Amino acid sequence: MRRLNRKKTLNLVKELDAFPKVPESYVETSTSGGTVSLIAFTAMALLTIMEFMVYRDTWMKYEYEVDKDFTSKLRMNIDITVAMKCQYVGADVLDLAETMVTSADGLVYEPVIFDLTPQQREWQRMLQLIQSRLQEEHSLQDVIFKSAFKSASTALPPREDNSLLPPDACRIHGHLYVNKVAGNFHITVGKAIPHPRGHAHLAALVSHDSYNFSHRIDHLSFGELIPGIINPLDGTEKIASDHNQMFQYFITVVPTKLHTYKISAETHQFSVTERERVINHAAGSHGVSGIFMKYDISSLMVTVTEEHMPFWQFLIRLCGIIGGIFSTTGVLHGIGRFIVEIICCRFKLGSHKPVLLPDGHINNHVPLITDNSMH
Repeated sequence: MRRLNRKKTLNLVKELDAFPKVPESYVETSTSGGTVSLIAFTAMALLTIMEFMVYRDTWMKYEYEVDKDFTSKLRMNIDITVAMKCQYVGADVLDLAETMVTSADGLVYEPVIFDLTPQQREWQRMLQLIQSRLQEEHSLQDVIFKSAFKSASTALPPREDNSLLPPDACRIHGHLYVNKVAGNFHITVGKAIPHPRGHAHLAALVSHDSYNFSHRIDHLSFGELIPGIINPLDGTEKIASDHNQMFQYFITVVPTKLHTYKISAETHQFSVTERERVINHAAGSHGVSGIFMKYDISSLMVTVTEEHMPFWQFLIRLCGIIGGIFSTTGVLHGIGRFIVEIICCRFKLGSHKPVLLPDGHINNHVPLITDNSMH
């Protein structure tokens, strides 16, 4: 009894088969069908390889939210070389809260030679080329995010020669911790001194002829220092045309959380606009000679996350490719075969022309070939 019920169940399932099998004796193969099948299999292989490459690739997802962290300190990473001796210049930060952060809190003054060696000049030229490409193709920033911690360091390589020339410049490098409010980092003549009524630099003892604020920004960033990340001002070089010249950089800092398959870090991106002018009080151009970087903190925070195609989605897309090619090639092959058959039938009908009989009637019948006619 159980065997009979099982047999009925199998027969019922068999009747529900949505994929009926055609006996091989009913299947007719053809050269055109084999050609179309070969093309279909080739297209499947190519599209499968391309889809696998897309599956292996990743992309960056950007999300925006309000930055609620306004009490923590912001790290400012600096590496700037000024074409003046270290005893003549001073660097510090003054923010809107009237908080003064002096260079003694984390900056180092190092006497160096301003001119670069050929190797260093090649490094700077390559960095400037990358900066120009980043301005033209913003999608390259995603590549830089993915290659963080994997690419080579973007720091200026050390001098490979032992020059006997005396140092004529000052490299100011290190980091400072500032409040997360708008501020002004500046390098100007004289060391900064605390003043109850404001901010002052001891510039009276420095001759105007020694003023030269030609400078090179090897690195400037905010937040956690991440090797491989190229910032907008890295590799910038400015040559002063006058002793009394002011260079201004207006910076907007955007807090950024970076989450990739390699790293997870909290850093800051920034955009910058530049301006420079000669100080000439007689002509109405007032100000102080030096390098001024005025920064402001954005209230929005960007979260950059590296994402990957799920495996189930890859399988669905792969099934769609295979099924779509099978269906499309089958339809195209059927249409093409139908058209060829129509053309061939017309050609065969046109090859049998009517025969005119002696009595004037037209014989449309094809003559029957018999054994007697063949002898």
